[in-house]
Amino acid sequence: MKRNLHLQTVVLIGSGNVAGHLSKAMAAAGLTVAQVFSPHIEHARVLASEFSALFTDRYSQIIKDADLYLIAVPDGKISSVVVKLPPVAGIVCHTSGVTSMKILEKFDRSGVFYPFQTFTGNSNVDISKVPFCLEASSQEVMDTIRMLARKMSKSVHTMGIEQRKRLHLAGVLVNNFTNYLYAVADDFLEENGIDTSLLLPLILETAAKVQKLPPDDVQTGPARRGDESTIEKHLNMLNDNVELREIYYILSQQILKKYHA
Repeated sequence: MKRNLHLQTVVLIGSGNVAGHLSKAMAAAGLTVAQVFSPHIEHARVLASEFSALFTDRYSQIIKDADLYLIAVPDGKISSVVVKLPPVAGIVCHTSGVTSMKILEKFDRSGVFYPFQTFTGNSNVDISKVPFCLEASSQEVMDTIRMLARKMSKSVHTMGIEQRKRLHLAGVLVNNFTNYLYAVADDFLEENGIDTSLLLPLILETAAKVQKLPPDDVQTGPARRGDESTIEKHLNMLNDNVELREIYYILSQQILKKYHA
């Protein structure tokens, strides 16, 4: 018998950044946040209060008859959550890009509801522009979670674990690594008494360009030009900063190899 074709209630397993952003988007899409579970009861209470929902830090108190159970916890904690989560009537989904759906096989209806975006608590995200990558244990479940995803976002994709893992890795390259370079550049300028805000127009222009043109077409800089004299000057400036010098050297060599091999 078909069930859950019209999701109405969701239980959040987790109360961090992903759970916080997705719960608001799901509420806007018409779902009722029925309960928030977190091992940190105060975190659960705070998030639940936004929806006048129940909250708990005990697996035994998780309600059993919701339509959707969204496991939004760090990847390394999904397995322990699944072991402790009691049998439930609804669809159980995790939000991980690198965790197989097989981890949910104890549940009759399961899936992956992976939002390909970075979430932080103090920054609003336009969920309508976030790509959602879905996988499901059956066509019925897929139809159901796809319907929800399309209410939330204009970018919805069916994607198995191998493709999700590769997408996740690419996301680390363009988000986590570049943000680390922003931090390193900030530290370098601060150490040299230079206003770090001078970097912002350059960062924004680079991000704007890659939305319109292939990255190869917008690559600039001394390594792209094959300007090894400038590269050497930069490396000499970094002789007292071994870690940053190594990063600069490796990236410059890779750009030289890509465009001048």
